[in-house]
Amino acid sequence: MSKNVYHIGSGALTFEIIERIINENLKLELAPEAKLRIQKCRDYLDHKIASSEEPLYGITTGFGSLCTKNISPDELGTLQENLIKSHACSVGEEIRPVIIKLMMLLKAHALSLGHSGVQVITVQRILDFFNNDVMPIVYDRGSLGASGDLAPLANLFLPLIGVGDVYYKGKKCEAISVLDEFGWEPVKLMSKEGLALLNGTQFMSANGVFAMLKAFRLSKKADLIAALSLEAFDGRIDPFMDCIQQIRPHQGQIETGEAFRKLLAGSELIERHKDHVQDPYSFRCIPQVHGATKDAIRYVASVLLTEINSVTDNPTIFPDEDRIISGGNFHGQPLAISYDFLAIALAELGNISERRVSQLIMGLRGLPEFLVANPGLNSGFIGFVVGAVGKSHEVEQFEGAFLRLRCAFATDVGRYHDILEGGELRQQLVELEDEADVLVAEVAQLVRREAHHVDTVNADSTTIGFVECTHYLQQCCLAGTARADNAHYFSFVYMQVDALEHLQRAEALGYSFYVDHMMLRC
Repeated sequence: MSKNVYHIGSGALTFEIIERIINENLKLELAPEAKLRIQKCRDYLDHKIASSEEPLYGITTGFGSLCTKNISPDELGTLQENLIKSHACSVGEEIRPVIIKLMMLLKAHALSLGHSGVQVITVQRILDFFNNDVMPIVYDRGSLGASGDLAPLANLFLPLIGVGDVYYKGKKCEAISVLDEFGWEPVKLMSKEGLALLNGTQFMSANGVFAMLKAFRLSKKADLIAALSLEAFDGRIDPFMDCIQQIRPHQGQIETGEAFRKLLAGSELIERHKDHVQDPYSFRCIPQVHGATKDAIRYVASVLLTEINSVTDNPTIFPDEDRIISGGNFHGQPLAISYDFLAIALAELGNISERRVSQLIMGLRGLPEFLVANPGLNSGFIGFVVGAVGKSHEVEQFEGAFLRLRCAFATDVGRYHDILEGGELRQQLVELEDEADVLVAEVAQLVRREAHHVDTVNADSTTIGFVECTHYLQQCCLAGTARADNAHYFSFVYMQVDALEHLQRAEALGYSFYVDHMMLRC
């Protein structure tokens, strides 16, 4: 991968590569070896159609329950165009631009593997759209996830043939006008190409990649904030020691213990004598709870990496084996089950966070009630706690919604009878992450800790600090518009202005109080 270009088909995609492509606005080019694979498959398919009298599903026949209908050779391209036009019926809210770009990236990569029968120009036009920020308008509802993401992918690729609308230079316009501006001819689809574009899991996968990158960040942030809360609560480090992790050696648990030992190394508050012999579960069991989420994230990431480096359209073409197989690689079950798992794991980060907040505001271990000077006169974090409990309930509702979406409806005259609602599951996952982002908010307690441990700060100034931070955290819960810039995290995730971005601002505010108060102590 050169400095400003990534060559599609040059190797497997990774989360790191995708992050760089999106963050650094890299341009995409087809690798020479990818062009050869694509052309080889196309040439084989043309020869097979010309030399075989056997019907080929979706290539020389109709689709689904219409597979008994044979199509004449001069109408094979029209068949594919009609397929895209008939299925371009996604509804709901417009999909955010980053998901559109991820969908185009993942589809181009899948087609570059050389088992889909498309033309080189078809893949090149997808890259042209990506490189020039020509953004097809796609809506977030309509995919069942069992025959691939038919409706959203149809809307995504409708502009390739000069139909539908796109966003270009910030304006909604007809696709054909943008093609004319660039001097691009509408792609003339050949046999099988409509299926290659519509079949596949790139809608589910793109949302999964987006959610996974947020999950990586949320897991790290949960550790950081919980470590600060442990220090603030005068907690014990013993449950984080390596020896106890090694006798129950789940990888995530071991990693969590190590992370906390590093974060809290040298802390006078952690190392000082404790009168209490143990901490509540929400502190003591952090290695087990956060660790289990880490293991879930790791598993789901492995499933997703396999998926985005796979061929998921149908039928699948094997030139070297002289086979064209109508199978089910478009079925989203691996993703749907994994998204269930990830949703549960992320919900637990939020739930245990809310429980720690509850402990911190109860007036325990010498801390003022609701973490404010003159409680009673001042309400402190009482409003924030109410918001955290509310968010916890919302997270639980999303978590339960995943299980309710497992179903067995049927479509296409009963032919497609095992529908898993993978598209709906990915939507629930993204929404749950937004709620969990808000909930993992113990950073507010940083300010409270300083009020307790810093004797040189007077009550009035401390109260002002609490009020300011409380106000900011209320903005977090309301998901306002300010946004933090932090190069340490994946910048493309910031394209969604969500609650976690506001928590970063609150965290920075908390750090500023922390540093100021520690300087006063010195």
